[in-house]
Amino acid sequence: MVVGVSRRQALQGAFLAAVGGALSACGSSPTGVEGTSASGPSTSAGKAKWLMPEETHPHERTFMSWPTELIWKSDTAAVREDIAGIARAIGDFEPVVLLANPQDVEAAQRACGSQVEVVPIPVDDLWARDTGPAFVLSGKDIAGVDFNFNGWGGKQEHSRDRNVARRILAREHVTRIQAPIVAEGGSIEVDGAGTLMATESSLVNDNRNPGKSRADIERALSETVGATTFIWVKGVKGKDITDYHIDALARFSEPGVVVVSTPPEDAPQDVWTAAYDQAHKVLSSAVDSRGKKLELVELPEPVDIGRRGEGFLATYVNYYVVNGGVILPRFGDKKADKDAAAIVKELYPGREVVQVPVDTLGEGGGGIHCSTQQMPKRN
Repeated sequence: MVVGVSRRQALQGAFLAAVGGALSACGSSPTGVEGTSASGPSTSAGKAKWLMPEETHPHERTFMSWPTELIWKSDTAAVREDIAGIARAIGDFEPVVLLANPQDVEAAQRACGSQVEVVPIPVDDLWARDTGPAFVLSGKDIAGVDFNFNGWGGKQEHSRDRNVARRILAREHVTRIQAPIVAEGGSIEVDGAGTLMATESSLVNDNRNPGKSRADIERALSETVGATTFIWVKGVKGKDITDYHIDALARFSEPGVVVVSTPPEDAPQDVWTAAYDQAHKVLSSAVDSRGKKLELVELPEPVDIGRRGEGFLATYVNYYVVNGGVILPRFGDKKADKDAAAIVKELYPGREVVQVPVDTLGEGGGGIHCSTQQMPKRN
């Protein structure tokens, strides 16, 4: 689980000093539909019944982004090794498109290999889950929801990342839906059947959605990703850069089954264990869109991982499901790594479980799921 500040949050002071008031000015205002000249075709969410499919739905491709020195400083080379390793692992199962600043394209292509397509789209950071579009389907049609990325509530430079969603959608000639709220892909988790999980801390938060109530946000998510049933857990505000995204805590493996990142029994009692206890209580009594109680599967967190920074993300639930496989983090705790792979293999029968190291990536407060965004195949 996330503990303390992340590397990204630790850098925020320098960014805020550098960009000053420009952070608020460069964020896209969530006003609904925008024109088509720069972003490809757009639509209002109300014109079709859009639904965000589950991650196990077949993928057309995966989008990722290449780390930059702007954010990662002396750790750039190491985190690029992590991202290249993840991209290559995914590339064994499905196409990967990796966004990189033009000056980095050649180096990124060498690092990732021929199974990854590197394209010159400007980025600030690597977290494609949050900056990219959330793809939705309606019959044989596809669209992408632009959640108006604002640097996790103005905590980090995002003058390039705020445009990533629209640039991906323009490249793919996919309809763009501009959400009436600010959110990130990692802040929502769906089962593909209308049920959505989220932390209040990351969405019902004035740094993203000032003046908006939980009901307002539910209406927006209902219109854009087709959610009909909402399961809210409290989360934690202000302790990590994301304000505690749900994809670091709980995931749907299928409708009705939720995988929960579980701290060890002797974990210290702090804001994170309190958040886990509250979430576990909520999920234990929650029902999904079918009116059925959830089955909870505990996925124990690693313990023996050596010296890590305060913001290191030590959770296995931040895995990523691909066509025919699951890409799972490896933390170096041999027993925990092995046990996690066995649990995930049982949850996803017929899929190959591939574990990759995230030694530097995790220091940024994120993981494999945070660094990826899937484009589903049309029905």
